[in-house]
Amino acid sequence: MKKWTRDIEINAPIEQVWKYLDGSLDNMQKIMPKVIEHKPIKITEDGVGSVYRQKYQEGIRIEEYDVETLEYTNTPDHKKLKVGFILANMFDIKAFYELNKINDNKTSFKYKVTNRPLKWFVNLFLLFGNDKVVVEFLERVKSVAEAEARG
Repeated sequence: MKKWTRDIEINAPIEQVWKYLDGSLDNMQKIMPKVIEHKPIKITEDGVGSVYRQKYQEGIRIEEYDVETLEYTNTPDHKKLKVGFILANMFDIKAFYELNKINDNKTSFKYKVTNRPLKWFVNLFLLFGNDKVVVEFLERVKSVAEAEARG
């Protein structure tokens, strides 16, 4: 299993950043452009246990999977979202997003992801895995949120 954890400060209000993680498909696609569908299947009152059907496009291939909300906190100063899904029957992925309000125009964003292979031969792919995708994701969230916050 591979784990990555990274933090970044974003010069944008916490609600601005949160809407990309807990909002419409249009907002989600600004930071995850390869997600082409995000439909609710089951919605719970407190968020935990909610399930969304997602479609992800990589080149001409489209993967479809269910994303389950494992943790959910949405307060004015602190927000958390942890989701889990099985990708291509090969990887069990958990993604954790945590936002903390630093001040009205600055947010701390922590992103933690684990990738557990479900087939023995997939371990080989993970041996060469690095944090490039994680770092690029954080930079994309920062860039989009700060650009939109400036108007």
